[in-house]
Amino acid sequence: MRWIIAAAFLIAAGSAQAQTPSTTTAPSSPAPAAAPAAPPVTQTAPAAAPHAVHHRRTRQEQFDAANTTHDGHLTQEQARSGMPAIARNFAAIDTAKKGYVTMDDIKAYYAGRRAARRAAAAAAKKTN
Repeated sequence: MRWIIAAAFLIAAGSAQAQTPSTTTAPSSPAPAAAPAAPPVTQTAPAAAPHAVHHRRTRQEQFDAANTTHDGHLTQEQARSGMPAIARNFAAIDTAKKGYVTMDDIKAYYAGRRAARRAAAAAAKKTN
């Protein structure tokens, strides 16, 4: 199917290039009177295409954007500006009380939360 579409595209592109401009000229006529100036057109932002792909930033991309010092350590102030969920849970993530968190600390925090949810779901399943 794709090669059919590609072939149709190439044929259409080739036929468009094969056309030559017309060499006939229109008879000269007096220039039309100038039309009154139209008011400037204001345009709004174009709507997103219905097939546009929305990229959701990964946690690593968010961390890199929030880490303005680029030292691999995210302070609570940096987390407030770029990773609000990390800022809300900063004390729980910074278990060593270093005053900053690393990406490994964040991954360990979320892994612990996943494990706790799975354990709670397994316990709930056993009681039912």
